[in-house]
Amino acid sequence: MSASISKYQRRVMPHANAILLFAVLFLAARQGIAQTGSQSTSPFTVRLMNLEAAASTPFTYNATLRNTARVPRIFQLSAQTPAGWSLSFKAEGYQVTSLQMDSAKVQDIAVELIPGADTKPGKYTIPVLALSGHDSLKLTLEAVVKGAYAITLSTPSGRLSDDVTEGSTKEIHLVMKNSGTIALDNVELSAQAPPQWETTFSPANVARLEPGKEQQVVARLKVPDKTIAGDYVTTFTAKNANANSNAAFRMTVKTSLLTGWLGILIILAALGAVYYLIRKYGRR
Repeated sequence: MSASISKYQRRVMPHANAILLFAVLFLAARQGIAQTGSQSTSPFTVRLMNLEAAASTPFTYNATLRNTARVPRIFQLSAQTPAGWSLSFKAEGYQVTSLQMDSAKVQDIAVELIPGADTKPGKYTIPVLALSGHDSLKLTLEAVVKGAYAITLSTPSGRLSDDVTEGSTKEIHLVMKNSGTIALDNVELSAQAPPQWETTFSPANVARLEPGKEQQVVARLKVPDKTIAGDYVTTFTAKNANANSNAAFRMTVKTSLLTGWLGILIILAALGAVYYLIRKYGRR
């Protein structure tokens, strides 16, 4: 009898173990699917929660809000931002602070963060809330500020005016400084000068300017001949894809000495001709 029972156990036990293992795996898979489904159907989600950018660049997050209730609801939107930061919510292209949503409705929301001017590099956490009655839906956004882009353009002395003679070329020494905390690549120099004036730079492009560093630039302005005396403004610009700076330079154009003497001689010649005509024909 015992031999037959032992034989039966040897036949049944492998099948029982296989069934038990299958049941355990089935329950584990079902639980994983349930957890994944609950995460994907969370009422308040964001596509990318962690963004990295410069301090002068807005952080824009794409969020989705779902009304899982069986009745329409009004959601109040708010966030806790660091001091000096600004935040706005946009839905369908409009800036909003609240949303009225029907049951089962899904609404895309753009959350835009702008760091303060004095924000230091680092990682910042911003809780975002969608409140409706006693329910509170929460998102946690992360903004990694890696610094700020900034550039200034001026002259070594800070003076932005000079004199020039018409028909000549004037050299203007400029100083370009990276006043931000991030290196600037491919900085280009350009100028908006009066018509017919010619402007060249040396160098005309700076491949890389590290934070706090300066670059000396020589701008050459060629003033056309017969330019009328007076004040003229040329705007110099230093820029790349992330920052730019302008310097308005006033140039006072003076006539050349030769031109002045020629003008005097022409006037004297005209007066002499008038005097001659008066002496010759005045008595008749």
